This record gives sequence, C-alpha cells and structure tokens, in this order.
Amino acid sequence: MHLSDHDLRQFDDAYLQTLTSAQARALLGKALADLKAARERLGQNPSNSSRPPSTRLPWEGVGGQETPAGEPEVPAVSGDVAAVADTPGAAAEPEETADPRPRRQGSRRPLSGAPPGRRPGTPGHSRTQHLPVDAEQSHRPTCCAGCGQALTDAHASRAHNARYEIELIQPGVGATGLLLHQTKHTYYECACDCGHWTQAQPGRAQAEVEWTVALTEWHLAGPLLVAFICALSQRMRLSRARVREFLSDWLGLELSTATINQCLHEAGRAVAPVVEAELYAAVRNVELRYADETSWKEHGRLRWLWVFTCATATLFVVGKRSVEVVRQVLGETFNGWLMSDGFWAYRDLDQRLRCLAHLIRKAQALEDGLEPAAQRFGIEILTVIATVMAAVYDARGAPPPAGALRARHAPMLNALLNECLRQRDAPHEKTRALARELLNDWDTFWVVLDHPELPLTNNEAERALRHWVIARRIGMGTRTAQGTRAFAHLASVIETCRKRAVSPWPYLAEVVRQRRQGLQAPPLPSPAS
Repeated sequence: MHLSDHDLRQFDDAYLQTLTSAQARALLGKALADLKAARERLGQNPSNSSRPPSTRLPWEGVGGQETPAGEPEVPAVSGDVAAVADTPGAAAEPEETADPRPRRQGSRRPLSGAPPGRRPGTPGHSRTQHLPVDAEQSHRPTCCAGCGQALTDAHASRAHNARYEIELIQPGVGATGLLLHQTKHTYYECACDCGHWTQAQPGRAQAEVEWTVALTEWHLAGPLLVAFICALSQRMRLSRARVREFLSDWLGLELSTATINQCLHEAGRAVAPVVEAELYAAVRNVELRYADETSWKEHGRLRWLWVFTCATATLFVVGKRSVEVVRQVLGETFNGWLMSDGFWAYRDLDQRLRCLAHLIRKAQALEDGLEPAAQRFGIEILTVIATVMAAVYDARGAPPPAGALRARHAPMLNALLNECLRQRDAPHEKTRALARELLNDWDTFWVVLDHPELPLTNNEAERALRHWVIARRIGMGTRTAQGTRAFAHLASVIETCRKRAVSPWPYLAEVVRQRRQGLQAPPLPSPAS
C-alpha cells in the first residue's frame, strides 16, 4: 500500500486545495493503486487464492458471488468482536486501577506471597466416584528376586498393594453398545525358602528423557479406554473438557481433565517408537511422496505443522519452517519424487514437482483483478496450464514416445517463459511475484510433460492436513512441547491406519497395553486387502 492510515488522516478538502495539478495527479495515482489492491483483497475467495474453503461466508455462493440484490449485506465480524458486542456491558469496560502488588506472568491476579498448593488443614480433592468391581485379578511373582528360585502357590504370600483399572468393553458379534468394566488388580509378595520376600509390581516402561509422562500399568484408564479418549480428542476434535463431559453424560464415568490429558500424552509416548522406526522409513523409501506445511501454535509460539504422505503412510512433524525439518524427515540421500508447494526449503531436492493448483489460484486472482496487464498475464498462464493438463491426461491413456510431449508444447512454454522474463520487474506486485515464482521453479511445473504418470497437484498432502487445520482452529494448537509431540505422533498413526483402510483404535490400544508392560510396540497393521 502506498498510503498509510497516518497519511489518510491528514487528507481533507483544505489540503487538496493546496496541491498543484502534478501533485494531485501523483496523489490520485497512489490512491487508485491502493483502491485496486483493496478491491482485489476483498474479491479473494477459495477459488482464486490460498484461502481454505471454510473461510467462505455462509451467504456466499460457490464462486464467491456477492450478496444477491435486494438482500441486506451482513458485515463480517470476527468471533471475538461478536462475542464482545453481544455481551451486556462489555463495550464500556472500566479501566484497571493501579495495583502495586506484583502479578504472575499471564495472570490478572496479584501474587499473594503464599506457597502454591493445598493449605495445611484444608480438605483435599481425590476421586469420589466408586464403581462396582466386576472382576478381580491376582498378580504373584514367578521367581525369587534374591536366589532366583521359582515361586509357586505353595509359598507363603500376602497382598501388599492393589490398583483399579477401568476398561472399555466393545460389544461382541451381533451385539451393540459400549460397557465399562472395572477390575481390581491385587499384587502379592511371596516368601522364598531362602527367606527373601519378592513383590509383584505393575508393568512399567523405562523412563525417557524427552517424556515426563509415565508408561505404566499403574493407571486408572485401561488401554482401550485410552484409545477411546484419543478418538474423541484427535478424531472428533473435542477439548479435554468436552471429552470429560462426554464420558460423564454418556458412559457415567467421571474423569478429571488432568487424567484425560495424561491418557493422551501416554498414548503419544507409546506410539513414538512406531513413528520413528516405521513411518520415517515409509515416507523415505517410496518413489513418490507429498509434502505441505501450515502454521501451528505451541503455547502462543509460532510453529509449523508439516505433513509428509505417500500411498501407505502419513507422517506429521511440528517444528520450525526450515530446511532442517525437510532433511530430518527425508534424509540426506533423498531419492524419488516430491510434490510440494513453492517453499524455498524444497529447492535443494533434484526430483521435485510443483502443485499446479497453487499456480491456478494465483493466476485466477490476476484475471479477477483490475489491472489490465495483470489480467492478460493471468489469462495466458491459465491457458498454458489448461493445455498442459489436457495433454497429460491424454498421455496417460496413450503414452507418447519419450520427449514427444515436451517437444510438442515447447513453443507455448517458451512464449510463456519470455513473458515471465518481461513481467519479473512489473510494477504490479502480484504480477511481479507470480512471474518470479514461475522463473524460480520453471522446470518443476512442466516435468509432468516428461513423466505424465506423475500427479499434477498436491491435493494428497492438503487433504491430509485439512482435518488437523480444523482441529487447530478449534483448539488453538498445543500448550507444551510434550503435548505437541504426542499430538503429532498420534495424528501420524491415526492417518496411516486410515490410509491403510484399517481401524487405528484396536491397534492403538494394543500398543499402549504392550508398552505399559515394558515390551516393544507391535508393528503397524498392513494395508487391508
């Protein structure tokens, strides 16, 4: 924009009277350019820009048409503004009075000086719901921890500890409904002939530096209940509070949000070895994979959610928007084709494809604009892309000789190349940016003429991201680094299982069950035949 708000506030009739004709024409040129740019921004829609379809207003048509004649226009008000406007008295919020007491960071309450936690003598809070015990299970040590002698039921024993586990029971064949089943696990200690007492203990995975959540059988929620909570949170996009409400209303189970959060983090830690051992290898050792990235928030800090997907696997990674993430996922010796957008971090890769859908949206924006030269440039790009796509579709049905397709369309591509060279320094910003984008990645757009079997768009990666973009808009990202890792690991396993046409939840429950016992996680299910 040429004129800022500060400039516009100073312009009035008296000021305009002081300008000469040349000065007035110069000011008019700036105002006209700003007006066109503002109108083009107002005319953006999912068909001519990178805006997602969910940003289309309910009263807009599919093509982004304006409100029909005769109907009142509804102003686009953000959720926060609308909430304030609908709240009585919110418009006249009183100013805060000065308070000399210090405040906690991110809190409106002053520090009291007292230590955090429960005050001595006050009643504590613990689990108050008491469910009936449906079954009891005893756990005895099998051998003496001292001398190694086998222990049998004949040896003296006594109970030393117990725990309760609430598990979700799925219906059998021909039945419907979900049931909660509570089991009391009693752990015994046995006396060996050598005099040593050996205790049976719940299973536990070894501690890991990057995880603070424990992977142990000493947990109220059973493996399948953990998987069910993951389904509500990850797949149904419910917050911890909404998961708690659902479990209470529909299953009669009272769990705290802290317990629900622990289940999610524990499941994320349980599948971490699967992600690192199988999914990284899966997206590296294929002929074709797709990549995309979108912004992500971790406790207010900007991160990026990356997706790398292929025919049988999908991997999500949250990190910086840098080339290091690409190298971490794809490795230093990358082979095969990568379909991506125009982010510069991909440019070091030799066999790369550019998504034509991104190019179509940007060219469509030029055609819908108000600048005549930009309109002509956008029409020329759209014509070339339509011709190339039609030729690729025809070649897939009847493959031509090697190099024939490129040679046939060489004059058209050369004409577009020359036009891009002329427009790379154009005064119109969007025209200049699109011309330079084409020149930077020229060969990646038209490599499909040499390999018609390759894809034309990056829709696979964008579809893989779509569900989690909606989750980001609902939940506003994650709050901790551990929560971010758990989210990415669970999303990777869930999407990979869905891509392989198998249910992720029984597998996730089995992974949690095995890992709680300190065992290795089972491999991912094979694609359904």
